[in-house]
Amino acid sequence: YRDLSEADNYQHQINEDSPMSANPFYHRDQYAADLAQQLLKPTALQVQVRSGVFLSGIRRIGKTTFLRQDLIPALEAKGALVIYVDLWADRSKSPASLVHEAVRTTLSALAAPGTKLLERFKGLNVGAAGVTFGFQVDAVGKPGGATLGEVFTELVDKVRSDVVLIVDEVQQALGTEDGNNLLFALKAARDAVNTRPGTPGYLLFVGTGSHKSLVADMATRRTQPFAGAVSTGYEPLDADFVRWKHEQLQQLDGIKLPSQEVMYQGFLTVGQRPEALQNALVLLQSRPEPPDMAFPIICTTLAAAASEVDMATLESLGALACAIFDRIVQGNESGGSGLFSADAINGYAAQIGMAVDTPQVQNMVDRMITANLIHRQSHGVYAVADPFVRQVWRQRKAMQLPGQSAEAGTRQAD
Repeated sequence: YRDLSEADNYQHQINEDSPMSANPFYHRDQYAADLAQQLLKPTALQVQVRSGVFLSGIRRIGKTTFLRQDLIPALEAKGALVIYVDLWADRSKSPASLVHEAVRTTLSALAAPGTKLLERFKGLNVGAAGVTFGFQVDAVGKPGGATLGEVFTELVDKVRSDVVLIVDEVQQALGTEDGNNLLFALKAARDAVNTRPGTPGYLLFVGTGSHKSLVADMATRRTQPFAGAVSTGYEPLDADFVRWKHEQLQQLDGIKLPSQEVMYQGFLTVGQRPEALQNALVLLQSRPEPPDMAFPIICTTLAAAASEVDMATLESLGALACAIFDRIVQGNESGGSGLFSADAINGYAAQIGMAVDTPQVQNMVDRMITANLIHRQSHGVYAVADPFVRQVWRQRKAMQLPGQSAEAGTRQAD
């Protein structure tokens, strides 16, 4: 923009003057209803959800908005008591502190008269002062206070319904003694509630996160407290969201819009990220070219810029990381396999110009997983964590000069 105020004006017009301002959220009612039904009323083939559900998806694709605006209301509509905590809400606090605070807030709301939460359970036989608990609410999570197992057991008995604990960015609980202790305490609470004969409700744990490997490992690795839980991917927004956005913006005067199909292709280019689509639409307002011509260029530019952090991280790991990443990218959409085969190791050595052994490759794969560049798709199969980083890498690979290394090709494309 030649003038920053021009960008501000366009952003304000699209965000505030739009008819969407009355209902700014795109609701995914069916998706939420299906998940709520599976959690609260599982069929005989779905009862594994009571062991826990871990939902993963790349950054900034609308997971938290979906949880708050759609899934929680759908669960509450079916009678569940939902406790939500975001482990990124206050990075200065430990995951255990944040979970205990959320639990205490819910307990306090039930124990106080006249609260909205208490109104939802007004059919219960409670006193004028609200629900009375057999433990001190303020002491939950503190030395000498009730354990989470005791808390959730009594909570389920009091509300006589399912209690759903949703922990957003759950992978933040990994890696510290405090966080690991929290996860084991939650697992113990789950078992204390769910294994009782005739329990009036279940304790359901839903963990969501943007680090796909770490979130999946929490449900699949035998050393993890929630081993055996359900691990699944978050379904990103699709063409219906773009149609909704396009139809709403069409009602504004003087707004430049690409065709719906071009807008959808641009949405795919920016990794199905709603905020990135919004930024592309704002930038489009100042472009003199026809919208269908300018919009793909804007989206490609934004996608390349957004991938720079991951690309820089990959390059910082060195040439071997780039060679391994390239082999994964060259696999199919489900990921690359055979990363440790003799053929693969010889290929890495040829690419980087020095000998490579299996332990080096394993160490580098582990480092790339930790950096959230790749994730384990299944045994021996690895995939790029962010699909649009995979797309950008392939585009840069196509621009590479003959004989150039993958790492050098990345720098050349820059």
